[in-house]
Amino acid sequence: MKLFKIESGTFQVDGGAAFGVVPKRVWQKRYPCNEENFCRFTMRCLLIDTGEKCILIDTGCGDKQLEYLKYYDFLGVINFEKELNKIGYTCSDITDLVYTHLHFDHCGGSTFYNADKTKVELTFPNATHYVGEAQWNNFLKPNLREGDSYFIENMLPVQESGKLKLISENQLLCPEVELRIFNGHTVGQLVSYIHAAEKTYVYVGDVIPIAACLPIAWISAYDTYPITAMEEKKGLLDEAVEKHQVLIFEHDAYTECCTVKNIYGKYRVEESFKLENIYNKMKK
Repeated sequence: MKLFKIESGTFQVDGGAAFGVVPKRVWQKRYPCNEENFCRFTMRCLLIDTGEKCILIDTGCGDKQLEYLKYYDFLGVINFEKELNKIGYTCSDITDLVYTHLHFDHCGGSTFYNADKTKVELTFPNATHYVGEAQWNNFLKPNLREGDSYFIENMLPVQESGKLKLISENQLLCPEVELRIFNGHTVGQLVSYIHAAEKTYVYVGDVIPIAACLPIAWISAYDTYPITAMEEKKGLLDEAVEKHQVLIFEHDAYTECCTVKNIYGKYRVEESFKLENIYNKMKK
């Protein structure tokens, strides 16, 4: 198995939104911000090559709504074909695409406008696209809180192509990759558990967007169901501690992945490292 990070760009998030009720004098010790209180977040996607399948998790924001969303100050938004070519793959090689959820910074890169902007096309034409069923229903008929986070052109072409697969319960995508449903941040979020020979790697998505948010009460103002988000995060962390799993962060600009320890009920980073270290270990 091979794991590759795909850095699809960065954006600015208001610190108050990112950390919710946690005071700035507390959170700024763990995650930096600029003079306007904005934190830089990544859109770190993951490519998994099992030998039989080539699986991509999330696609960043893409470039279709950059002008409309310019207040997020997106930087470094990639062309997936060019980026995949750097590591020996093409967009056509992707067999399966897993979406944690369908907020614009997680699925926008799945489609693109053709040259004359008359049609939206699939970035990954051969992939089966996996979405939590509850998340898909929320995407089609969003609640008042999340409506501005969804753009129909990001995902409707996927449905029209017949390549959409909805997930309503925990299941294996393949022997190496397990999809589990987590609610809280939004309904029907998919968390991927990647089972390698020596360890399990967990792509946590927005269940825990950055390492600074490991404490149970540290949830963002974007979490639609706060109590559920806290309960779901605790369950994920308890298993990660017990089984020595590695958490892979999608949005953390400073910590790509880590193991976790529990000290008297408080969850903290045990060891942090980069995804390249994982790949190097897996090659040995």
